[in-house]
Amino acid sequence: MTQKTPDFLTDAVKFGINPGLERISGLCELLGHPEKDFRVIHIAGTNGKGSATAFISSMLAASGLKTGVFTSPFLERFTERIRIIDGREGLNRYSENDSYGEIDDVSLARLTDRVREASEKLIGQGIEHPTEFELVTAICLLYFSEQKIDCAVMETGLGGRLDSTNIFDEPVASVITSIGMDHTAVLGDTIDKIAREKAGIMKKGRPLYCVDPSYMILTDEQASTVRETLTEEAGKHGCRLVYVKPLNDTIRYTDGYRMEFCVDNMIVDTSLLGDHQCGNCTVAYAAVKEASHIWPSITEESCREGIAGTVWKCRAEVLSTDPFVILDGGHNPQGARSFAEVYGKLDEGRLIKKSVRLVIGVMADKDIEGVISAYRDCGLQIGEVWPVKVANSRTAEPDQLYNIIKEVYNKPINRGDTGDPEEAVGTAYGLSAKDKVPLVVTGSLYLLGQVRGKLKGIIGCTTI
Repeated sequence: MTQKTPDFLTDAVKFGINPGLERISGLCELLGHPEKDFRVIHIAGTNGKGSATAFISSMLAASGLKTGVFTSPFLERFTERIRIIDGREGLNRYSENDSYGEIDDVSLARLTDRVREASEKLIGQGIEHPTEFELVTAICLLYFSEQKIDCAVMETGLGGRLDSTNIFDEPVASVITSIGMDHTAVLGDTIDKIAREKAGIMKKGRPLYCVDPSYMILTDEQASTVRETLTEEAGKHGCRLVYVKPLNDTIRYTDGYRMEFCVDNMIVDTSLLGDHQCGNCTVAYAAVKEASHIWPSITEESCREGIAGTVWKCRAEVLSTDPFVILDGGHNPQGARSFAEVYGKLDEGRLIKKSVRLVIGVMADKDIEGVISAYRDCGLQIGEVWPVKVANSRTAEPDQLYNIIKEVYNKPINRGDTGDPEEAVGTAYGLSAKDKVPLVVTGSLYLLGQVRGKLKGIIGCTTI
């Protein structure tokens, strides 16, 4: 298993974010159109697309299908981005070992070389150098083609319309989870513009399932705009648009930090927590139910089994109960609010009454004040904060983070004395082990990827 991104892909990071389909289309043509060798369910959204991807792939695998999964970014290993869950047995193995099914070193090296050669030919034709995300997408498509998967669950990287995953003409179904104000420099500075970019994954004659905008974390005006925009775009694309309403009033938190709720008259159980996960699961089930027209092995029972077996790291992930340790990658205001609302319901509301020890690191281009305000407004009490510097050039400085937290909470807050993520979580955990103050590690997924392994190693046998 590789821990390191191949050098060719690392070097391509310098080409940045450059939306467009010309380069990935050119690569696919040179590579023999691997994207045509399997069926696909395509997923976009500001928040929740990773969770929906996890739900869908688990339901497909539980139904006996060899299922490819493409996600980004990775947390602990580059190879997490390209995974195959081979049927029910594969799902069981993945539940026990989160590295199961990842692309192997040999295949990754070999396919990277093929994509490098295709990239050089493309450049020779006068086309710009593909971005890192486009190159990884091409590697993924080749791998899924070679492995003869039944269906791929492809998560967009950014937006939808010009995302490199948007090269499938006839998806089994497309999905939009929740839409919010994020990546505004690339996708547009209004909710209407962002919704139109997400709507770009719609395909003529194919269904798109979307969480009803009234269930998104939006103002009433924004929700109305999203509904109007998506409905208009569906008409233009000739797409069958279905709004899915989750049954949030059926949610019940159960023992072992799990949650039950109703999906289409079926009671399901999952380790993914929060009202937003009810929405993600409901829209995911709608897409998988569409796929049952192709694969009769998809049944209510297999879907229930898949939902129960769904795992998704660093989304309100409880690592320990003594002391209480929870990780969450809520890196924008909507995600932060979703996490804080989940936290408020854990242990029947007892946890939210206690001050927490917070380790946090975010990107400077995020709405940091909005994230912290979401914590405050949902009742999260911060007694001590360890602001850290994430290993990414876009990271916010610890001093900046601390000052924003103080201003938003409008009170003095104790501060940890290191900005190094691994040192911070190690020291913070040691303190929480003694004084039993709940430890919350949150912010950028890049941060969570840096520290999750270390925390699990420290916690050892107390891990859930």
